[in-house]
Amino acid sequence: MGVLVLLIGLSIISWYIIGFKALYLARAQAESARFLEAFWQSKRMDAIYKTSEALRRSPVAQVFRAGYIELTKLKGGSSAAAAGAEDVNLGDLENIERALRRAQTSETTVLESKVPFLATTGSAAPFIGLFGTVWGIMNSFRNIGAKGAANLTTVAPGIAEALIATAIGLVAAIPAVMAYNYFVRRIRVLSAEMDGFQNDFLNIVKRHFFK
Repeated sequence: MGVLVLLIGLSIISWYIIGFKALYLARAQAESARFLEAFWQSKRMDAIYKTSEALRRSPVAQVFRAGYIELTKLKGGSSAAAAGAEDVNLGDLENIERALRRAQTSETTVLESKVPFLATTGSAAPFIGLFGTVWGIMNSFRNIGAKGAANLTTVAPGIAEALIATAIGLVAAIPAVMAYNYFVRRIRVLSAEMDGFQNDFLNIVKRHFFK
């Protein structure tokens, strides 16, 4: 019974994570697309920053915010950064690049949160179910020994209950593995978008702030 409760608990938690991460990643993807569209259409950094404030789930927008904030610190104010009125040196550019990398690492960590639990469930649940099956079969044989009979009426109930553990283990593991692979692919896409945006942002800074 304890094995069944554990497997059911793993399954419930996995389905909660699947639903939560599916909605979260869908919103992150949609907001990132909106931000990138606004970024390439706008010609002022401060206007883009205002847009990013409304797109909190977009990892690309958060990377931009980190780079923009670092840029304004180096330039001494948002107006200078928005207009590109002053130059930056190589050390300043490295500071901006570090800020972008830190933001990207932070956003990747947020995107990957809870997902490893699905991998753990996918790998462990079948073995937990197998353990429950083996334990149930052992109990069935003990009952046979106690009753001194090995007919179908004696064996069938125990074997059926034992096999339920394996079935529930597979029911918990299969969706978890499928969802894990799907989420990993979606996270890789968002990570690639952050990588590309980071390079584009640095190129823009070089063009407009290096004289």
